[in-house]
Amino acid sequence: MQITLNQQQEQFIAAQLATGNFTHASEVVNAALRLLEKSQAEDQEWIADVGSKIDEAIAASKNTPPVDGKTFINEILEQFKPAN
Repeated sequence: MQITLNQQQEQFIAAQLATGNFTHASEVVNAALRLLEKSQAEDQEWIADVGSKIDEAIAASKNTPPVDGKTFINEILEQFKPAN
């Protein structure tokens, strides 16, 4: 496989090599790919977690009587009333 890098990417790799943390450009690319893989896995976990929370909320709402908008707002405002 052959990959073409732009000048900014080449400079970044050169800067990483200059730190001494990497000895070959391929090590920099491998580290970047590991981070991308980790990020994508974390995104998928987050999506699955949010999806399950939405499903739970929908299930719970089926067992909860509806509240009209005025009642809902009044209940919120009641929580912020100063104590006498």
